[in-house]
Amino acid sequence: MLGSARVVIASTRAADGTYEDRTGPLLHAWLAGRGLDIGPVVVVPDGPEVGRAVGAAIADGVDVLITSGGTGISPSDVTPEQTAPHLDRELPGILEEVRRRGLANSPAALLSRGLAGMAGRTVVVNLPGSRGGVKDGIAVLDPILDHLLDQRDGGGHA
Repeated sequence: MLGSARVVIASTRAADGTYEDRTGPLLHAWLAGRGLDIGPVVVVPDGPEVGRAVGAAIADGVDVLITSGGTGISPSDVTPEQTAPHLDRELPGILEEVRRRGLANSPAALLSRGLAGMAGRTVVVNLPGSRGGVKDGIAVLDPILDHLLDQRDGGGHA
């Protein structure tokens, strides 16, 4: 696969160094393994910094943007609210399937509020901040990512 990707981690504790980011490396390895050009993982605190990082990735023209964290219900979990203004079209089935898969291991998976959609030509997906949630997200995205990008580019349509 050709193209570019960015990973944004929404975690106040990881951003201030009190907690080690454990999902960014999983996402980075997966995207790099698919042949996408990916720079370092971006770690930002929960809140408006997430929206700025999402906007910057879209402005830079990345093909795929994956966020991890900030999708729960605590007061600081605002990744969906920071992402929504950037989306032109939502792809709700992606996160519906991530939640469904997560439910097999934890009822708390249903509390994840992540979004997926298109922001211009950028595929944007908010994954949970847990390693299990990220693994579920990779399992959902891996078999459809090539097709998704092909469809974005008009593949199979005049």
